[in-house]
Amino acid sequence: MDFATLLQILDSTLRLSAPLILACLAGLFSERAGILDIGLEGKMLVAAFASGAVAYTTGSVWIGLLAAIGASMVLSAIHGVASITFRGNQLISGVALNFLAAGMTVLIAQSWFGQGGRTPSLFGGARFEPVTLPFAEALADVPILGPIYADLLSGHSILVYVALLTVPLTWWVLFRTRFGLRLRAVGENPAAVDTAGVSVVGLRYASVAIAGLLCGIAGSYLSTGLQAGFVKDMTAGRGYIALAALIFAKWRPWYALGACLLFGLLQALALRYQNLDIFGIPLPTQIMDAAPYILTVVILAGFVGKAIPPRAGGQPYVKER
Repeated sequence: MDFATLLQILDSTLRLSAPLILACLAGLFSERAGILDIGLEGKMLVAAFASGAVAYTTGSVWIGLLAAIGASMVLSAIHGVASITFRGNQLISGVALNFLAAGMTVLIAQSWFGQGGRTPSLFGGARFEPVTLPFAEALADVPILGPIYADLLSGHSILVYVALLTVPLTWWVLFRTRFGLRLRAVGENPAAVDTAGVSVVGLRYASVAIAGLLCGIAGSYLSTGLQAGFVKDMTAGRGYIALAALIFAKWRPWYALGACLLFGLLQALALRYQNLDIFGIPLPTQIMDAAPYILTVVILAGFVGKAIPPRAGGQPYVKER
């Protein structure tokens, strides 16, 4: 593998990892507050459809992004009401949202556009265009560092950079602010937080809202950055992989970045080497498509070690009287 090929694979890794990073951090905020969020997949899917549909209709990718965030936060609100207000089973609520999103997006897309559950292709201002970083062209000829900056770091959608910058921002919010301290405390011992006069319900709703915001950005990137429109089930299990990465990362932001980049790398390798053969026998493309998911399960099973979730995770809080 030469240097140029390596850069291309790593470039694909960043692009493919961006939605995983955002979804994983969404789950991190939610689960740190004690709310299990299996519905990451559904929120991303609804956001992807809303972004693609609105961007095509209005011709503005930014309006599409706002629509994606709004759609995702609506599902987050439903999950919050079911899990926090009515103290329902959080797993069932999340799974229900996934089923709702999978059926609703296809039904509405077919009704609006009549293209088999997809939106028309997006062009021009309806898509996020690559961003060229400053001095990328001037530094391109510098050995080693020039191609890394010009070809690997530069030329991505703005949402890729948003995803990467969200990691240190998440770390700072959770571990360097009073809000983050309280949020983490709610996930460990909500009764103690309530005794201190802080609203457990308010903090949990805030965490669910942040999760909805991040899933909205992730979904919008899928349909207006990574691809040129919405297609049926385009999240392709990324919400579940984000949850697996969250466990792999042991609910820590920087580890979450590494876990998501790892899966992005596996997916990039699978896309790059679709036509591999062993001893002259070509491998079916389905094997290469499934390889990232299989390797992710193997890695999680063999290298995670003991991952201890927040102690109050999945437990509805009932205030003592």
